[in-house]
Amino acid sequence: MMGLSKGRLKAWFNKKITDPLLQILRRGTEPKQLAFSAALGITLGIFPICGVPVFLCAVAFAVLGSACHAPTVMLANIIATPVELALVVPFLRLGEKVTGGPHFPLTSDALKKVFTGQASQEVFLSIGNALLGWLVATPFVFISLYVVLLPCFKVLVRKFGAVSSAPKTPSSMETEMNPKPRDA
Repeated sequence: MMGLSKGRLKAWFNKKITDPLLQILRRGTEPKQLAFSAALGITLGIFPICGVPVFLCAVAFAVLGSACHAPTVMLANIIATPVELALVVPFLRLGEKVTGGPHFPLTSDALKKVFTGQASQEVFLSIGNALLGWLVATPFVFISLYVVLLPCFKVLVRKFGAVSSAPKTPSSMETEMNPKPRDA
């Protein structure tokens, strides 16, 4: 039973992450644009309100146009989802530090009030603090990711990138090595 679930997980990972990444690399996009787009996708993907990162990515596409590679942004956004959930509390605490506001107790009662629509002003303030925490962290996260991802994409593009579609024939190779003399 365990082997079956590992096999399914591997198949899912290949279908949703590895295969799309290889397709992106084979399209010939520059490593700088890939690193920028992946850093952008992850940075937007860790926005502390679930569901919002997809809309933020759409806004980024509209504003940045061809400066970002949309498939890379979306793939990075998907990859960032588990991290997004893990960073909600650290962003909340960072926002509380920045504002000097009170420490919001994370209890099941507070979560229940949010889901039943009985959220108090404290809950809305904590959401604002989480957003502020994300906003403060964003430049550091983006720059750090770009610096780390750029050399990674340089290696990946070199290894898996597009191969020239026009292979050199022996006659064209000879011409490059022995150019025709010019008449003066």
